[in-house]
Amino acid sequence: MTTSRADLRLRAFDWLLRRLGRPIGEMSLPQIQQLRATRIPHNAVADLVFGAPAADVAVHDRTIARRAGDIPLRVYQHGMPGDRPLVVFFHGGGWVVGNIYQAEWLCSHVASITGAVVVAAGYRLAPEHRFPTAVDDAYDATAWVAQHAAELGGRADRLAVMGGSAGGNLAAVVCQRARDEGGPAIVHQTLLYPATDMRPESRPREDLADAPMLPLVDRKAYLDHYTGGDPDVNDPWLSPLLADSLADLPPALIITAEHDPLRDEGRRYAERLRAAGTPARYTDYAGMVHGFMSYPGLASGARQALAEICQDLVAALR
Repeated sequence: MTTSRADLRLRAFDWLLRRLGRPIGEMSLPQIQQLRATRIPHNAVADLVFGAPAADVAVHDRTIARRAGDIPLRVYQHGMPGDRPLVVFFHGGGWVVGNIYQAEWLCSHVASITGAVVVAAGYRLAPEHRFPTAVDDAYDATAWVAQHAAELGGRADRLAVMGGSAGGNLAAVVCQRARDEGGPAIVHQTLLYPATDMRPESRPREDLADAPMLPLVDRKAYLDHYTGGDPDVNDPWLSPLLADSLADLPPALIITAEHDPLRDEGRRYAERLRAAGTPARYTDYAGMVHGFMSYPGLASGARQALAEICQDLVAALR
């Protein structure tokens, strides 16, 4: 059971979002596509909630051609290009919504604090592009960054991946694929409230069934969009927790939130990594909800989590 109530500001914000929008399972495809295209403006009010990007980081966008479609990238660089570490970031959104712009606060501040070149990589989204398209795009984007490290001002031997929620799922799967398919060489993985186990029996405790930001009905709708409603939940590209082996993977930092339906599967993933001999640091943030790092102006734990992420990355990528 949880030991504290969810942060009051986050509960109030969740209440507001539920009344302004509609559940993902009730949205038409045009409505989903419109939501995907939404970019949060930078103004005094928005930055109070979603955080202002780091002022000392340069940002540029580009597109790369991979497999059957183009992949958008948003590149964050602090200082002059050189032999810098590289971090590939995958956004959340249930494999259905989200875009490369939604984590500007996190990506820019990671770049500023660590000195790494942070590359936010897009991927094709469901329901138009179902599993495993997102996995292929995430893996291809990571391989491209490794192959073009010098062009980006970084080093391929100092490469990490990071992702939140569905993006955390993709980051975990990319690490497993890189191990099994001979590269690229990834030295660290940061998984923020990752989805790791899609089995029905892994559903959250009753006290989290209607949790802020990710109620159980939304979680099921996202999975149905992603898989077409009839998934092989034991496929490790869908449920990375269920891979035959979690040995020989990059050291991990796994962050979860106390009031998140994905909390327990994130903890179990850390436990399985450790049992397989893969170093894994696990931190659960009290009072926080799913996706809390998207709301640094409201979430008391967001800046502490940012400091933990950067500390781990600096140690891993030095």
